[in-house]
Amino acid sequence: MTQKIPYWHVDAFAERSFTGNQAAVMELDSWLADDVLQAIGEENNFAETAFIVRDESSEADWELRWFTPACEIRLCGHATLASGHVLLGREGAGDRVTFRTRLAGILEVVRTDDGYEVSLPAIPTERSNWPEAVEHLGMAPREVWRNPDRYNIFLFDNEAQVRGLKPNMRGLAALGDDQFDCTAPGDTTDVVSRVFVPGAGVDEDSVTGSAHAALTPFWAAKLGRDTFTAHQASERGGNLVCRLDGDRAWLGGQCVTVVEGSFYVSG
Repeated sequence: MTQKIPYWHVDAFAERSFTGNQAAVMELDSWLADDVLQAIGEENNFAETAFIVRDESSEADWELRWFTPACEIRLCGHATLASGHVLLGREGAGDRVTFRTRLAGILEVVRTDDGYEVSLPAIPTERSNWPEAVEHLGMAPREVWRNPDRYNIFLFDNEAQVRGLKPNMRGLAALGDDQFDCTAPGDTTDVVSRVFVPGAGVDEDSVTGSAHAALTPFWAAKLGRDTFTAHQASERGGNLVCRLDGDRAWLGGQCVTVVEGSFYVSG
C-alpha cells in the first residue's frame, strides 16, 4: 500500500529561489512511525524536514516535528517559518498560525508587510570557555558563551574572521550534537554568523533560526537595543531581522516555494 503525502520544498529566510535555507514541509493526517519519519528526513536530505499534523489538543493549530537526515531535533526556526509560509499561503488562512512542539513549547508564525516573523523561545547563554571546540574551529574567538542545551556562541572580532573559518568538522562532531554559532559585527548588517552542527548531520547550516534564538538576546545585550539585522554567511546565505521581546526571539524573513507536489511512502 502506498501513502500519498502533500509536500512542499521551501527556501526560508530567502528573497529569491536558491538562497536561504531549504526545508521540506509535509502535511500528515496522523503521525507515522518515528523510523519512517527519520527515513523521510534522510531521503529529503535537507537540513530539516518539518512534519505537521492538525492539533487535537486545542493548544495550537498544528503539531510540528523536525528531522535532519540523521536525527529528530528539539528546535528549528527556518522549517517552522517554512511551515507557516505554506499554511498562511492558503485561501482564508488569516495572518497567524501556531504550532505545538514536543520540546520547544508553542511556536508562532505571523504574516508581516515584508514576509513573516517566527516566534521562538529566546535562549540565554553565559560567558564560558571550551578549548576543545576552539581547537577544532581553527581560530581563537574573543569570547565563548554557552547554554547547557547545546547552544554555543563564539564571538569573533570581525566578519572576515567568521567568513575565513575552516573548522575540523569531524572533530566538532565528536563533541556531540552541539551547535557552534560563530558570530561577529557585520560589514553590511549589524551581525554576521556561520553555524556548524556536524554532530546532528549538518556540517554547515545555511540559515539557522534556532541559532538566532540564542544570538538575539546575546546581541541585543551587546548592541544595547532589541532589534537588529543579521546575515548568515553560508554558501547560500540569508538575511534576518531579529527582535527580542521579553523571553521570545522574533525572527523576520521571507520564504519562496520551490516545489509543491506529493511524496509517496510505500510499505
